[in-house]
Amino acid sequence: MADPRIGIVGIPGKWSTETLADAAEKRTGFRLVIDMGRVELDLENRRLTFEGHDLCQLNALIVKKISAEYSPNTLDRLELLRVAENAGVRVFSGAENMLRLINRLSCTVTLGNAGIPMPDTRVTEDIDAAMKAVRNFGSAVFKPLFSTKARGMCIIDADQSEKAMKAAIKDFRRNNPMMYIQRKLDLSGRDLGMVFLGGNYLGTYARVSQDDSWNTTINSGGRYEGYSPPDDVIDLAYRAQVPFDMDFTTVDVAETPDGPIVFEVSAFGGFRGALEGAGIDAAGSYTDYVIAKLKKQ
Repeated sequence: MADPRIGIVGIPGKWSTETLADAAEKRTGFRLVIDMGRVELDLENRRLTFEGHDLCQLNALIVKKISAEYSPNTLDRLELLRVAENAGVRVFSGAENMLRLINRLSCTVTLGNAGIPMPDTRVTEDIDAAMKAVRNFGSAVFKPLFSTKARGMCIIDADQSEKAMKAAIKDFRRNNPMMYIQRKLDLSGRDLGMVFLGGNYLGTYARVSQDDSWNTTINSGGRYEGYSPPDDVIDLAYRAQVPFDMDFTTVDVAETPDGPIVFEVSAFGGFRGALEGAGIDAAGSYTDYVIAKLKKQ
């Protein structure tokens, strides 16, 4: 194959997207950053177009980010990419594989069915059941099914009146009919991002809280650090990502007094954390991996 034409699906102007596009352009001479909000599907003619480019004529699409924030609309965007796949375009990590990870509940059910240890979790639409979960947990994290970087999450504690607890739960449920509730854990201000490429472990970075925030995300003031986890943690992260068959992913892991647990497997993975925390050039390695796969076709 001559130099492949690889499109980058992401958010134009964002660091991770542009860094990946830089890596693809350096290796192939072709650069195309695709904003899915401006893509059109012409089903009659089997064309998926963006700014005059027929995406069905590309050799591959690497999806760095499908939307700025996750929502059910994100799933619709991934469905469009299935048209390109059907036309013979390789999509990394595969549209159906990513679909299973965008929805937090889908990811959780898959991990649970695979026997992967996770925080104690309750999922319900019933307010009374949610109140019981909070009382059992003492302190619970309520998470939207579609979110990234802790957006939309909230803490509800049991040490308040029944009236106040019910009001807080109803407020969350207003935008989240299916409530995803996890026991709030003491993570000592650190959790791990464990990076995998083609199922192979590349390294780990830690997200470390810099204040008393309950989460460690960079949006909440956390920072990246290098970290070398023990073998049992690496083995757990490896087993967690296997069912999803991702080309590139990050497994979010926490070490607890009772052993390591997994929060989630990422649909897209963290490029900045990999670089700043673990010294991993994820964009370059991922692009090389894609090109190698295309040459084997």
